[in-house]
Amino acid sequence: MSFDIQIVGGGLAGSEAAWQLAEAGYHVRLSEMRGGGDSTPAHETDRLAEMVCSNSFRSDDAEHNAVGLLHQEMRALDSLIMRAADKHRVPAGSALAVDREAFAAEVTRAIELHPKISIVRERVDVLPDDPAIIATGPLTGSALAEAISEQTGEGALAFFDAIAPIVHRDSIDMDVAWMAARWDKGGKDYINCPLDKLQYEDFVAALVAGEKMPFHEWEKDTPYFEGCMPIEVMAERGPETLRYGPMKGVGLDDPRTGRWPYAVVQLRQDNALGTLWNMVGFQTKLKHGEQVRIFRTIAGLEKAEFARLGGIHRNSFINSPRLLDKELRLRPKPNVRFAGQITGCEGYVESAAVGLLAARFAAAELGGEPIAAPPPETAVGALLAHITGGADAETFQPMNVNFGLMPPPPDRTRKADRKKAYTDRARAALAGWLSTIRHPGPDPGPAFSFTRAEEKAGAGSSPA
Repeated sequence: MSFDIQIVGGGLAGSEAAWQLAEAGYHVRLSEMRGGGDSTPAHETDRLAEMVCSNSFRSDDAEHNAVGLLHQEMRALDSLIMRAADKHRVPAGSALAVDREAFAAEVTRAIELHPKISIVRERVDVLPDDPAIIATGPLTGSALAEAISEQTGEGALAFFDAIAPIVHRDSIDMDVAWMAARWDKGGKDYINCPLDKLQYEDFVAALVAGEKMPFHEWEKDTPYFEGCMPIEVMAERGPETLRYGPMKGVGLDDPRTGRWPYAVVQLRQDNALGTLWNMVGFQTKLKHGEQVRIFRTIAGLEKAEFARLGGIHRNSFINSPRLLDKELRLRPKPNVRFAGQITGCEGYVESAAVGLLAARFAAAELGGEPIAAPPPETAVGALLAHITGGADAETFQPMNVNFGLMPPPPDRTRKADRKKAYTDRARAALAGWLSTIRHPGPDPGPAFSFTRAEEKAGAGSSPA
């Protein structure tokens, strides 16, 4: 098969990269091992862009939140991932959460129907010699991981990432739980299960004493990512840790008491039908039987039925500040770019954003018209700058996008206005950058859109 560039990995970053390059007019070979006889410990399907942890893209507030700003920038950059997310969003207050199955089906269909993308179900065990983007994510196959280590001379860094349980909505006791969003922001988008002081203390004790899944010898020294800490590990840090973390009751008035509960467990809608609900912040490495026993001690979940129980997997990433240049090229082998979580960015939209940038840089290089990196004042530019040199290579750890990655606003900015100052400045910087670039590459013809993809699939057809 003839192609201009190969993308290895069909997650959110790889799918976004494939879309961007195809829209620029280049023929893409998208290599995905799922569906070709291989899988990972966390994936359940062979669909592209499968979300294996939460179904949330986090805050969609583009005025006061860095990830919401990143959403807005990705939309301005014609992101496939954001189009699919917006199309299949489910209620989540001020956050952007999606029906994960419909979302993955949408991305898969768009990629399958694009005339310039060929999906090949194959495992890639070596770094390609042709132009390529490696977007294999946190579960990169062992052979490819070894090939990367051999090429770079760097030992792979890794941490554990844990998966939260999902509960069937009709098994939740709504005589005890109630619907609300914290501080009444958004709609009544969360199911809230209250705990009094004694219930909370018993729950924490059960978490600490609960039987956990054993580690392999090679996993024992792998650190956790602070943004996705297992619930029982947080409990071990101190009896009050959860009350000031995922189980904080502030801003939630219990309609039965008119007061904030001592602690609360929140569940967020996980599919468009509203039949599945995700336990927010409850990623865990407890054994499955222990999860059922302990989580059913939560008020309102005494008869909970679980569509999926929590799990844990190893999450690998490279030392990007040391190994990648400013355009995400691997320094020892510059025909290869890296994108997504394997670069050390953390989060769904962050992964897709780095995939988008890798594709834009690759398209510019293939077309012989290099483009400037987005300004560090933007969310996407700040994320890129962090992983390609802004972070300390000696202490590099995965990072979500946040205002701390951007240059600070003027000192005279009032504290109450600083977040808005970041986002206002970012929008101006992005607009300026967009005015200087175009989608490089051969004439791709009329823009390939969701509308055209749906027409090609046939009117009234359901997602594949």
